[in-house]
Amino acid sequence: PPARLHGDLWSGNVMCDENGAPCLIDPATYRGHREVDLAMMRLFGGFPPRTFSAYDEAFPYSAGHSERVGLYQLYPLLVHVNLFGETYLASVESALSRLL
Repeated sequence: PPARLHGDLWSGNVMCDENGAPCLIDPATYRGHREVDLAMMRLFGGFPPRTFSAYDEAFPYSAGHSERVGLYQLYPLLVHVNLFGETYLASVESALSRLL
């Protein structure tokens, strides 16, 4: 089922409050597949492996999840090419080669 997505969930958009609880900032929310935010979290790193295993324990990944990660990472990579230039082209090419 569709989920409410953060839309730009990378480590720079996660802060902690005074009690150490995580808080999400700078959302670009929309409705979509929950794996999109998880793929973005993996794209640039910064999240410990326990984050993903805890998520899987609470709400198990759908069959084929690992095959879709690259697909969900392609759009943010293309946005980065558009915003920041050719330095991201190699990442786009790598993502495409894994998909094809």
